[in-house]
Amino acid sequence: MKSLIRIALFIFAVTTASWGQNSANDPDYFVNVDENGVILQGYDAVAFFTDSKPVKGSASFQSTYEGAIYQFVSAEHKQLFDSNPEKYKVQFGGWCAYAVSLGRIAPIIIDTWSIVDGRLVVQHNERAVKGWKSDVSGNLVKADKYWTAVAKNKGKQIVTDEEKAFLNNVDKAGIAIEGYDPVAYFTENKAVKGDSRFTARHEGANYYFSSEANQNAFKDNPNKYKPQYGSFCAYAVSRNKLRPVDPAIFQIVDGRLFLQHSQQAYDLYNKDLNNNVKLSDKLWPGLVKRRAGKTVKFDKPAK
Repeated sequence: MKSLIRIALFIFAVTTASWGQNSANDPDYFVNVDENGVILQGYDAVAFFTDSKPVKGSASFQSTYEGAIYQFVSAEHKQLFDSNPEKYKVQFGGWCAYAVSLGRIAPIIIDTWSIVDGRLVVQHNERAVKGWKSDVSGNLVKADKYWTAVAKNKGKQIVTDEEKAFLNNVDKAGIAIEGYDPVAYFTENKAVKGDSRFTARHEGANYYFSSEANQNAFKDNPNKYKPQYGSFCAYAVSRNKLRPVDPAIFQIVDGRLFLQHSQQAYDLYNKDLNNNVKLSDKLWPGLVKRRAGKTVKFDKPAK
């Protein structure tokens, strides 16, 4: 139920996002506002700088800037904002700064705020805070780099330069493993169909999960659960080829998820498993270098 409520709130946030009047091409007007057009959930943008904490503003003291209504705790704070709105405004339209650095939007929790190089940024949740803090300056550069494209795409995921470096076996919607849950292979030892309500994106691929718990487990440690070799057939990769997979044909070896194209591919891979894994690991970087960023065309069956 909690996950459904969060999804509903996110959809509401996206649908209430405003471009402001006559500013459809200006990314600064793609703002995260409530049904009354108020940004920052009504918190005083100036107070983050002067009081170093979130302080709820009042409708008695408000200003409109770049398509959003800012509310303040006092006339003094309103005057400070009006004299220099660029100094005090929340960055990236009031959306999660870390999400923007990844090429998309997410709503915010006000307690995740921080001031970076004199700029007010807010995050989606503690996981986003952790991701943001892993490289604050680098993530700020990325957010600045992608903000215009994200805003023009109305917050929907864009393909970032970082994602172009990955090679993934996904469908036209960018979904990996035909929508099967990567975590379930580890927890249930079987292929379990995921649910589009529970999603995560990692290295340019979208994953579905059968539960919120699995979704969170993946988000906390995606490298633990992701399929090897971009969800391509492991046996084919060991033969320097790219082939699709049957999600029901898999194995976990030394904590790594391997998918195969067919039972025959599974059997051939396991005839000399250790050496074939070594071959896959050796050949995969070359496949990525040659074929990442291009439309994937499957090779003929590996022999």
